[in-house]
Amino acid sequence: MRIAWRIARRELRGGLSGFRVFLACLAVGVGAIAAVGSVRVSIEEGMAREGAVILGGDAEMSFTYRFAEPEERAFMESVAVDVSETVDFRSMVVVDRDPVERGLTQVRGVDDAWPLYGEAGLDPPMAMADALTVRDLPGAVMAPLLMDRLALQVGDTFTLGTQDFELRAALADEPDGAASGFGLGPRTIVSLEGLEGSGLLQPGTLYESQYRLALPEDADLAALELEAQAFEATGARWRDARNGAPGIAEFIERIGAFLVLVGLAGLAVGGVGIAAAVRAYLDRKTATIATLKTVGAESRTIFAAYFIQVGLLTIVGIAIGLFLGALAPIAVGPLIEAQLPVPVAISVYPAPLAEAALYGTLTALIFTLWPLARTERVRAAALFRDATAPTKGWPRLPYLLVILALAGALVWAAVAFSGVPTLALGTAGGILGSLLILTLAALGIRLLSRVLARSRIVRGRTTLRTTLGAIGGPGSEATSVVLSLGLGLSVLATIGQIDTNLRSAIQRDLPEVAPSYFFVDIQPDQLDPFLARVEGDPQVSRVETAPMLRGVITQINGERAQDVAGDHWVIQGDRGVTYMAGPPPAEEIVAGEWWPEDYTGPPLVAFAAEEALEIGIDIGDTITVNILGRDFTATIAALRDVSFENAGIGFILTMNEAALTGAPHTHIATVYAEEEAEAQILRDVAGDAPNITAIRVRDALDQVAEALRSIASATSYAALATLLTGFIVLIGAAAVGERGRVFEAAVLKTLGASRGMILRSFALRAALMGAAAGLVAIFAGALGGWAMMTFVMETSYVFEPYSAGAIVVGGALATLLSGLAFAWRPLGVRPARILRAQD
Repeated sequence: MRIAWRIARRELRGGLSGFRVFLACLAVGVGAIAAVGSVRVSIEEGMAREGAVILGGDAEMSFTYRFAEPEERAFMESVAVDVSETVDFRSMVVVDRDPVERGLTQVRGVDDAWPLYGEAGLDPPMAMADALTVRDLPGAVMAPLLMDRLALQVGDTFTLGTQDFELRAALADEPDGAASGFGLGPRTIVSLEGLEGSGLLQPGTLYESQYRLALPEDADLAALELEAQAFEATGARWRDARNGAPGIAEFIERIGAFLVLVGLAGLAVGGVGIAAAVRAYLDRKTATIATLKTVGAESRTIFAAYFIQVGLLTIVGIAIGLFLGALAPIAVGPLIEAQLPVPVAISVYPAPLAEAALYGTLTALIFTLWPLARTERVRAAALFRDATAPTKGWPRLPYLLVILALAGALVWAAVAFSGVPTLALGTAGGILGSLLILTLAALGIRLLSRVLARSRIVRGRTTLRTTLGAIGGPGSEATSVVLSLGLGLSVLATIGQIDTNLRSAIQRDLPEVAPSYFFVDIQPDQLDPFLARVEGDPQVSRVETAPMLRGVITQINGERAQDVAGDHWVIQGDRGVTYMAGPPPAEEIVAGEWWPEDYTGPPLVAFAAEEALEIGIDIGDTITVNILGRDFTATIAALRDVSFENAGIGFILTMNEAALTGAPHTHIATVYAEEEAEAQILRDVAGDAPNITAIRVRDALDQVAEALRSIASATSYAALATLLTGFIVLIGAAAVGERGRVFEAAVLKTLGASRGMILRSFALRAALMGAAAGLVAIFAGALGGWAMMTFVMETSYVFEPYSAGAIVVGGALATLLSGLAFAWRPLGVRPARILRAQD
């Protein structure tokens, strides 16, 4: 080992010539993963440090359809220093002008103690108590977006239900807004006192009451959560500052993990460049290796010498990448903070840097062991032959087993660190599959080029024939180009296909089958007048209604629901519950039997079949649902196929009618109408019943499409790192092949070729290889997009040609530019000098 170290040290004195691409590929790949991981941890740390501010208290208890009972309120006051009561629901803002303006809003009623932590930002600045106090009218503050939509200014009046309000300020910042989750409408905040005359909080109305608790400094959150579980049976839900905004936290974790996996694709591209750089370096060292063997050096000593060199350079490349990855979030910190609704604690965190370093180390080992192992095949006789000829052949079996073990370790690390094992395994499979497809495609391109170069088709077309011969001949750059550029383009192509198909499904296909409006909070005595209005409209094609309650699943088969179903989304929060006497269409019942229409026995329930399978429940099991503080325990009599794909009415839980007799409830309705009739329907319904809330489906779909667009943009930015790495590999391949092009140009000039013809040959070669990489990427992207849409999204897939065409053109341009950058020197050489040097 001492001899190997001395050889490695002397070799490195020659500088880093030939390893610039190696270092760049490793640094960019590691840097991208480190940057994404650092941003994710910064957000998580910010949310953890400011959990109480995000939640609006140290802890929260919430209830559906009702306010806290005296014993529940007494418990909260016994453990808290202060308690703030709020209520949250959807309603319609009505502005009395000609014509009357209406807008959907998420209303929040607050007491004098709100906010317990943080401070609401108002424009013009004022205390929240002054903004909401009752003068001639109750006061209100409103999100600027809704003010702009309704052309409202400070001092104007508007109506919620039957109560008029005076707009006192614009709501610039809601301190605990992130904890409220996704809302279909912009925020309006009023006082609980002001809501009393609105008529909006009637029995059965869809609302949620929230109680934020300011706890003593020494409070034990875990112990208090256990105490609060005593109220789970009445439908109470607990969360605390340890996870103040679970929806956002989960989203950040998932999207961060996904972007890291996209970064791994970039590191895989960098691995291609790393392997090419090491192989080119060792090819230049063939004479040196042969000399060392001539003087008695063993193969393992030579391997160790070059392994030490590559190992030291790997450390340098990873260090550069970690520095860049740690610096990038700090540099763009203000921009990140401005875009997110939660605090971000930008700093240098060891964990994401260690994860990136591990990925970089494993990738470097995987892609360098192959060319390093082939040093054993260099013989001392190479000194008396062509010492510039590349060493070919496969490494010995022990090396191959080590490489496979390292690849397995890399996949295991991705699965372990991502937190989404299925996605990680799918990504790893996609990367390996893409590399295999690209490798086979590169071999096919070379074979096809060799065949075409000898065919009659290209006779008389010297430039084309020379180009095809170069692509298919020995020393061709086709494999490096197709692998490096193709994988990066494949990632972009897949993202483009998925994004286009999702937005198409949401914005084009779904509106064709989705209703125009959801109407909620229809009181039982308002249902007949509502139906008379909409069913009598010739522009309305269909109306569906259903009784609507909300309940929390608290027990499954007598056990705590969380202990049985884990963190399944069905038991996270409250779920819609309806009742039916007669059965649905027979094809919807996938198991069990529906109850008779006049059934009055023990409660029965039909459960959504897919969700039942996920949770692990079946016919005969029992579930307990808490509705308005009352437990309903029902036996599962049927499993029902519930589809949410058409944005219509769908319930996870459908109970027999007699089970819910006497429970206060409202009705929900969907109206399918021509677009030009939607405005008049809204005016008539809201004018007759101001408590009814209308949710325009097209507006909700636009919000979802915008969220998807943001995710696609973030993913595309991560994919750019992959493309950047691919472009670096392209430049490296072009630089490595420059010597071959110098010799090729000298031979062609000797045979009478002009500089223009040689340049056209070089350009055409680069463009064809890039276009080929783009075509292969389109195939891989289409395959990935189809798999995602078919098996994950469970919807149809349509090939999107425009982004595919852009990828082909982009691939051709990328290789053309990198090829031309290294074409000028070969064009300027003197043939005699080059050919003499080969003797």
